[in-house]
Amino acid sequence: MVARLARIEDGSILRFAFFALLAGTAGVLYVDYRELNAQAPAALTLMPQPILPPATSDDGGGRARPALNTPPEVLDEPLKIELTGGGVLRLTGTIDPGAAERFEQEIAQRGEYVSTVLLDSPGGSVDDALEMGRLILEKELDTLVPDGALCASSCPLVFAAGHERIAGRDAAIGVHQIYAAALSASPVDALSVAGVAMADAQSATARITRHLSQAGVDAALWLHALETPPDQLYYFSPEEMERYRLVTQLADS
Repeated sequence: MVARLARIEDGSILRFAFFALLAGTAGVLYVDYRELNAQAPAALTLMPQPILPPATSDDGGGRARPALNTPPEVLDEPLKIELTGGGVLRLTGTIDPGAAERFEQEIAQRGEYVSTVLLDSPGGSVDDALEMGRLILEKELDTLVPDGALCASSCPLVFAAGHERIAGRDAAIGVHQIYAAALSASPVDALSVAGVAMADAQSATARITRHLSQAGVDAALWLHALETPPDQLYYFSPEEMERYRLVTQLADS
């Protein structure tokens, strides 16, 4: 046996040792990954929430979700941008990553025809919502959420940017906590950003607060988002929308 080992080249021995070490390291990393994944806080590993999560309970405040006109499967689609009559630019669907760029291109091409941005969206990307809101502020466009329409999660950040902010008394406008998947480019990245999710959430909250203040909306409105779990929504009553200056006008049915 000793003689046979002596005939093995040093290079072969080193290669064998290297691959054995590599296999052992991979095994350890796999075990560590499974343990971290199992122990990771649920808030950091959440996949995207349902398009229409339930309203908060009576103890949590908020009102029951008003009836909606748009089917959930339509709201689940990437944001559709459509110029309709009367200078209304209608935004329907989820604010997907890249929606702000498409919105900016639409404004650049046909912005002279746009006076009002109509929203019917369950929200989505916080970064894109803030960028869209910034452009609405810059162009001094009005925003509208009519009766039967939804504006939830990050969508109210777009709505809040309107020069005139008009909502129906039966519009469904609600907020909830930011979660890791909303801060990343895609849902599968949620776990990979877990280590910085807290810092990102705090940074996003600061940007949101600054954005609401610049728009003339009471930033205390966002306290309801911070207090509401991401699998629920806090829907504002007409009185709350007026109190927080989220609306400049409530439209009667």
